[in-house]
Order: sequence, then structure tokens, then C-alpha cells
Amino acid sequence: MQEARYLEPCDENDYQLDHIRLLSNSLVHWSGCGLMDDEPDPVIAARRLYYAPFALLSHGTEADPIINYANHTAQQLFEMGWDEFTKLPSRLSAEAVVQQERNALLKRVSDNGYIDDYSGIRIAKSGRRFKIEDATVWNLSDPQGKYCGQAAMFSIWHLLR
Repeated sequence: MQEARYLEPCDENDYQLDHIRLLSNSLVHWSGCGLMDDEPDPVIAARRLYYAPFALLSHGTEADPIINYANHTAQQLFEMGWDEFTKLPSRLSAEAVVQQERNALLKRVSDNGYIDDYSGIRIAKSGRRFKIEDATVWNLSDPQGKYCGQAAMFSIWHLLR
């Protein structure tokens, strides 16, 4: 059976509310702004984030970090369903030729906790390339301060030829 945190968000698991709280609380810590601020019902907020018109993703703390959350927009953009996406090492979301750039981004986030100005090239399952702009990337930590991975959110992308 698939681990609960890797189950696709749905009504039965409150749209992965615990994970969304981790993403939102961590973002509040670094930026002062959360993901669920304007919705009093947290499950509705988690559902809205899953179907939001922007991409929201996160990866864990494995030696080769694995994507552990990708909202519907991210799934469509990267051309992968939930089950496939949540088995993907996050490094494979970028072409090999831009891995050095991606590694520099992740180090910058690790050092500073948060950035809101990342732009870079990503690749979908089909090989289609797209540029993301002004992405927010932040470190995730639980209430005890334990590092839990990183998350990214972006609403601007352009398909490349």
C-alpha cells in the first residue's frame, strides 16, 4: 500500500491537509505570507491549492530528493500523473545540462531559507521544455524546526520550442 503522504489529494485524505499545512506554515516562517490565509476552512483551502492555476510542488529529504507533492497544474505542466510524479527524483524536473544551475538554486534556498525570484528551464515527460519565471522556493520545516525538504510555487511559464 502506498504511504499516506504520497496518496493523491482527494476528499478522503482532506487533500493532504497536513502536508499543505507544512508548506504553508513554512512559507509563513520565511516570507510572512501563507498559502491558506483567505480561507477559514483548511480542507477547502487544501482543495483549492490542489486545483489552483499555479504550480505547487515539494520534495522530501532523501539523498536524491523525491517529489512528494505536485498539484494538478504541476502535473499537467510536467505531463505526469500523481503516482508517477511522486516517484520522481526532483532533479529530473530539469534537463541534465541545467543541473548545475538547479543545484545553485537549491543551495541558495538552503542558505537563505527562501527566494522569490527564480527563473529557469524545466522539462516535461515528453521532452517539451518550458521556462518558469519568478518562482518562489522555500525550505520546509516542521513545528520543531526539523528540515523536511523544499517547496516551489510559480504561476508564470512559457513553452519553448
